[in-house]
This record gives sequence, structure tokens and C-alpha cells, in this order.
Amino acid sequence: MADPKYPVRTVGRTFEILEIIQELDGAGVSEIAARVDIGKSAVHNHLTTLENYEYVDKDGDDYHIGLSFLGLGAYARNRTPIYDTAQSQVDELADETGELVNLLVEKNGKGIYLYQSKGENAVELDTHEGKRVRLHCTGLGKAILAFRSDETVDEIIADQGLPELTPQTITDRDTFDAELEEIRDQRYAVDREERLNGLRCIAAPITDDSDRSIAAISVACPVHRVDDDRFYEDLPEAVLGAANVIELEYNYS
Repeated sequence: MADPKYPVRTVGRTFEILEIIQELDGAGVSEIAARVDIGKSAVHNHLTTLENYEYVDKDGDDYHIGLSFLGLGAYARNRTPIYDTAQSQVDELADETGELVNLLVEKNGKGIYLYQSKGENAVELDTHEGKRVRLHCTGLGKAILAFRSDETVDEIIADQGLPELTPQTITDRDTFDAELEEIRDQRYAVDREERLNGLRCIAAPITDDSDRSIAAISVACPVHRVDDDRFYEDLPEAVLGAANVIELEYNYS
């Protein structure tokens, strides 16, 4: 992420306030002011301006993210070429497996869920389209990193680190590098409860014609319901098949 030469502090504060509102699923002036380095009156001014432009809604004393962001988000997603190419395959994979299927892209060292599709048995998670996650603790993120240059991986890890989110998260760099090498060999990644306890994922990279990852697709499922035979044999084949179709259409259509 580039650092602005002349940052506009008020704009930065506005986005900080919006992120707090989203993180807390709604917040009041006092709650927001306690988390930013400005007074209540300044927070109120920010919120009032955002409300006038319909970027936040007021419900009692709390403010919530407004629907005006929905149009911006949809526009940004539709400008991402892989979305149009991959959407139908994500839907088909969800129907085929009955599970939750995700499409993730990397931006500024983090993963962004670009699209999700739910099969009939899909698990409900904390993820949603637009949510940002760390790359090292998801199958999707590891699949993307495995097909990036060593320099890019070094930069992302130097910036983001390898923090532990569950006891299964890989936090040692040598172990993580070995994991990426295995992913390159088999062309799919496994999330073994590394971001959320009780959840496993199989993910495959979607690469361009130079074999550089541009996105990743995954099937996520609960440990208690999907046995090892299905998880390690059936799901990788299904995910790899979907990724292959997306790559062919993206690179050669």
C-alpha cells in the first residue's frame, strides 16, 4: 500500500470511524470517540456528514453502515475481471458439493472475499463478500501465496506477520515455506482449522498464463460433518476442476 505524500487527516479519520462502526456492528458517538483520537463533537460532525450522504444510518443513538456503500462495492467487484469469469463456476461447485464456496483475491497483502455461494448444507461463518482476512491462515490465502514470487511472499509476511489465530495456525516461517512448496506440488491448499476452530477448507489457485495467482477458490466445511475420505479425496478433485475451467476461460476466451 502506497503512503500518501500529503495525507488528508480528516479523510483518514472518516474511514477509521466507518471501520469501527462495521467492526462493532453499530456504535454511538461516545463508543467511537473512545477508540479514535478526536473528541465527541468532531466524531458527531463526521457522522452527521456521512448520514447526510447516506453512507451511515442512525438507529436511536447508534450509527450503522448505510446502503450507499452497496452500490460502490458492487461497482468495484464488477470491475474485477475474475469475478465475471468465476461466478458461474463458484455457483456450480456449491451446488455440486452442497458446501460453502469462496472466491478470494489479494489486495495490499490481505485477502478479500470477492464472491460466495452456498450449497444446501453450507455452514454459516463470519465471512461475507468484501471481508478482509489474513492470507497465511486460510487455504485461499496460502493457495495465492504459493503462486507468487518469493519476493512478494517475503514482503507480505514482513508486513503482516504470521500471527496465531488458532492452535493450528502455522506461525513458523520455515514450516510455512514448506507448506507453500507442498501446495505448489499438488496445486491445492488445505486449511486445517487454521483460522477458525472446527472449519476445514480445500482451496486451489486461479492463475494467469504465466502461472501467477490472480485469485483462489475454496470449499469450506465443518470438521464434524465431512469425513477425511471426502475431504482429502473428493473435494480436491472438485475444486481443482472448477479452478481449471476458470483459468481456461480467463486466459483464453
